[in-house]
Amino acid sequence: MRIYNKIVITGASGMIGAALVKNAVSIGLEVLCILRKDSKRIKNLIETDLIKIIYCNIDEYCELNIEDKYDVFYHLAWDKTFNTTRDDVESQINNIQYTIDAVRLAKRLGCKKFIGAGSQAEYGIVKESLKPETPVNPQSGYGIAKYAAGKLSKLLCSQIDMQFNWARILSVYGPLDGENSLIMYTIKELLANRSPELTKCEQIWDYLYCDDAARALLAIGESGVDGKYYPLGSGQGRILSEFIINIRDIISSDTEINFGAKDYYSHQPMYLCADISELTKDTGWKPKISFEEGIRKIINSF
Repeated sequence: MRIYNKIVITGASGMIGAALVKNAVSIGLEVLCILRKDSKRIKNLIETDLIKIIYCNIDEYCELNIEDKYDVFYHLAWDKTFNTTRDDVESQINNIQYTIDAVRLAKRLGCKKFIGAGSQAEYGIVKESLKPETPVNPQSGYGIAKYAAGKLSKLLCSQIDMQFNWARILSVYGPLDGENSLIMYTIKELLANRSPELTKCEQIWDYLYCDDAARALLAIGESGVDGKYYPLGSGQGRILSEFIINIRDIISSDTEINFGAKDYYSHQPMYLCADISELTKDTGWKPKISFEEGIRKIINSF
């Protein structure tokens, strides 16, 4: 029997958020979606009576009052996530405060558990599979802020008697991925018979389809062990160039891929793979969708 029936999701119209909404309502959960007031991505959400939408900017969580009560709170919203804004110190400091505001909002809503969306960027540069106990050494402002937000929100949850989990998310992909992501860029270039200009793509990488990520988050809400941090990926690392060749093969393109046309960016991790054994042991979750199947789903969505 499910131990919760009503959840809250901030950042609900993003790729992971929309997948979480879709998978939650598919099992009968009621979902409160908190969206930015200027959100243009509401079309990403499915239409169902199980969804309630409230518009509230991330810096207004501290003022938000809702009469309804909920069980589990998923905090996916984050400000300034792209390019140079990741190292914008003031913006990332603000994100830490917004996370604390989200914890307090969860408490006002009667939630028993708070689940935050962390990042692999919290680990910094590593050369081994990421485990809950892997030492962290974030390099970017984004990674530093995610780490601080996770630690402080865990502390606050313990002080206000609310369970806590933090999912350190690796590379999630899907039909709603940003158009400038590596996968989306490569697919669109190949479909247009243009040669993608990439780095050497020598990294060992771990890709997880968005619906699998959503199911993992729901499993953490159901049976994640209080206080644990979970790396979230497929658990299967491969050389990044192999993923790119896979995409080309699925499209049946003979277009040349221009590996090495671009330099790696600063803070570039060369090994990124999750050890999901702890997550599987605690929740029973395992990914179901292969990379090849996920790519076909994206292509079919165009």
